Amino acid sequence: MSRFSKFMRENKAEKKNGFYAPTKSLCDENGKPLEWEFRHITSKDNEGLRDECTVEVPITGKPNVFRPKVLSSKYIKKMITASVVLPDLYDAELQDSYGVSTPEDLLFAMVDDPGEYNELAAFVQKFQGFDTTFDDKVEQAKN
Repeated sequence: MSRFSKFMRENKAEKKNGFYAPTKSLCDENGKPLEWEFRHITSKDNEGLRDECTVEVPITGKPNVFRPKVLSSKYIKKMITASVVLPDLYDAELQDSYGVSTPEDLLFAMVDDPGEYNELAAFVQKFQGFDTTFDDKVEQAKN
């Protein structure tokens, strides 16, 4: 038996999908807000999302020297989109019904209340294992 047997894949707990109703404007026949299904994304997937949302910005007073900057709202939007299982934000028929052509635009069309969107962003970040939201970290950095 390997000294690492406890770390083998078969011992890793499976992460269950989560459910959350992000908007009060989409309800079932009884008036109850519809729950969406969310999946956990992997660390590798998350790193790809961060890379997609990172730009190089010049450092003032230092020619040809740049630093990375994560575009936080873009990153959160992509994280939410990657997490949603149901409804399928990539479904062309669903996109057409809202007159949009990307999953991100569909997300904004379906959750069009800014407060609800912020609550959804906080839910997804916590669901993905971030104890403090990215926006909380931005606020801490400002102070």
